[in-house]
Amino acid sequence: MAWRCVSHLKHILRGTYASSSRLGSTSIDIPRWVTYMPRPGDGSPRPVTLIPGDGIGPLVTGAVKQVMEAMHAPVYFETYEVHGYMTTVPAEVIESIRRNNVCIKGGLETPVGGGVSSLNVQLRKELDLYASLVNCFNLPGLPTRHENVDIVVIRENTEGEYSGLEHEVVPGVVESLKVITKFCSERIAKYAFEYAYLNNRKKVTAVHKANIMKLADGLFLESCREVATKYPGIKYNEIIVDNCCMQLVSKPEQFDVMVTPNLYGNLVANTAAGIAGGTGVMPGGNVGQDHAVFEQGASAGNVGNAKLVEQKKANPVALLLSSAMMLRHLQFPSFADRLETAVKRVIEEGKYRTKDLGGTSTTQEVVDAVISRLD
Repeated sequence: MAWRCVSHLKHILRGTYASSSRLGSTSIDIPRWVTYMPRPGDGSPRPVTLIPGDGIGPLVTGAVKQVMEAMHAPVYFETYEVHGYMTTVPAEVIESIRRNNVCIKGGLETPVGGGVSSLNVQLRKELDLYASLVNCFNLPGLPTRHENVDIVVIRENTEGEYSGLEHEVVPGVVESLKVITKFCSERIAKYAFEYAYLNNRKKVTAVHKANIMKLADGLFLESCREVATKYPGIKYNEIIVDNCCMQLVSKPEQFDVMVTPNLYGNLVANTAAGIAGGTGVMPGGNVGQDHAVFEQGASAGNVGNAKLVEQKKANPVALLLSSAMMLRHLQFPSFADRLETAVKRVIEEGKYRTKDLGGTSTTQEVVDAVISRLD
């Protein structure tokens, strides 16, 4: 509830609930008139595919498992070992995600150069996880250069420069194809506007480079414009990607929901995450028609380095918040709320923070702090 409504609400409730409401403070006890009504059987434990991944992945996914167990969340995990050096995602892992519909994963290291393709991209294409969502926002108690940042970056996840269509024309000349289709552009635009509508967001910004890539990014913009006409209550605007990056670092509070082609979305999401508090605290996920994979929102630093692994000081906050997104996706809203509230309390108190947030805590110390603050 918006704070500006609290004083008005106190006035309304004063007569009837004066004895039960703490009207002298901003925290008041309000009777729960409407509650979430599950269908019979909705409380049954749900299987979730778990991929610990590389680097800090086992540390942060281990943190998620501990917190889920401590709060008695109705989920259980099917764990599979997948590593970035593998040539393909094992078939049994794909089958598990198809069966469970939901996966949570640590980072998978992608080799630079060479002939090994990214397993992250393989997962997205195999399961048609066409929408990547990263929420970049200020956390109370965590100082940043800018305030009032609350940006959702929605990125097309299956084509563009990530299509993987490259070949050497002649020695010393390589051609890489960027593929943009009407179908994929329309569905990511629809997802962005639907997300904005369902989450009471006011504006959708399309990020592009249509001044140079007139056909490819022009098709993306054309699709966004067509979809925008169906949502007259949501403001729509467009911005060229280079200007977008400059505006992000100078006035990020102007952005709300951003919809982008594949490569731009990766750059914009990592930039926005850095502005709002760092990649270690930003949640995210990848969703398609039937399946969803949740992971750290921004890709930068999702594997970490050997020193972090050795000292066991990886930041688990991003994946904990991503797991809250997963719980809400599974229609367990009260568990998601409890987890998010506990994480935000730990951040706001400032006693337990990992090095990237200016502290010295270990992963386990942060996890223990979160568990102790679960209501």
